[in-house]
Amino acid sequence: MRWGILATGGIAAAFAADLTDLPDAELVAVASRREEPARAFAERFGIPRAYGSWEELARDADVDVVYVATPHTAHHAAASLCLRHGRHVLCEKPFALNATEAADLIALARQQGRFLMEAMWMYCNPLVRRLKALVDDGAIGRVRTVQADFGLAGPFPSSHRLRDPHLGGGALLDLGVYPVSFAHLLLGEPSNVTARAVLSPEGVDLQTGALLSWEDGALAQLHCSLTGATAGGASVTGTEGRIDVPSDFFNPQRFVLHREGRDPEEFTAQRTGGPGDGGFRHEAAEVMRALRAGETESPLVPWESTLAVMRTLDAIRAHTGVRYPQEAASGAVPGRPERAGDDGDGVTSGEEGGVACGEKDSVTPV
Repeated sequence: MRWGILATGGIAAAFAADLTDLPDAELVAVASRREEPARAFAERFGIPRAYGSWEELARDADVDVVYVATPHTAHHAAASLCLRHGRHVLCEKPFALNATEAADLIALARQQGRFLMEAMWMYCNPLVRRLKALVDDGAIGRVRTVQADFGLAGPFPSSHRLRDPHLGGGALLDLGVYPVSFAHLLLGEPSNVTARAVLSPEGVDLQTGALLSWEDGALAQLHCSLTGATAGGASVTGTEGRIDVPSDFFNPQRFVLHREGRDPEEFTAQRTGGPGDGGFRHEAAEVMRALRAGETESPLVPWESTLAVMRTLDAIRAHTGVRYPQEAASGAVPGRPERAGDDGDGVTSGEEGGVACGEKDSVTPV
């Protein structure tokens, strides 16, 4: 399966390194807005073709599937370009800037008959899939609460993309997408969303806390931050037990199942120690499996799941007041989606923080 990579930032490099662990994957082309970084990236990973424009990569008929690794404000434009030229697409998370853009991409993929998947690597992780299987099988009874957090220490200067509204900056879209996706994986789309955030002077969220609820009484307490390095842990509590993920729940090393009257059971990840241990190989393998099966969407990361998470992120931003310039220009300002409750705003002012980058850097530990 012949891959192209669109963008040359840190997360693109992490993905390229993981592809080397898949013998049935071949990285044949890379593109950037300028030829110089594309050539440097190609030399680093032994890629035969380097393009100085996205259009050239999208038109390359020798590329089966393109991994879009741009900042998320460019996901819609980059993925649309590739889909219109007949390429299959794996698009980094968050899938788009908002649910309107996400729905548009999915409609285009359906129209073109092309495969499209959000690169929510967590959903493809074997240990996370094992955790979900245990929950689905009733190992902890009915899920009552989900807790998850993801925070980075920073400080990030105002010039950093995570502080830049024009690049979709803020904790929620880069980091908060993981806790929200984790809760959705286990409980589905919430019926009510409330949130509060501390905003930077630029108007992006430095940290956000959200409370999600479901009609059956389940709750999720979620947190993301650019102001402090959290453990990145998660916990799922049910009527008959609990599962704790001590750290890095999006790419965990282990989790512990606790059940009344039984010894704790520990489940651990199998690591090879090789170049593909970053975790991205699992999503790449799923893309290739789906393409060989003739599928246009993955059952592990289905389109409706991606849309539901985007609707929840929109609902959180509706409470916190985070808006991006592109949304105002296009009229696609996120409102309160039908399935999201409204309990007033949750905006507080933030302080100045204190690493500049162009294309999407790899802020996620890999």
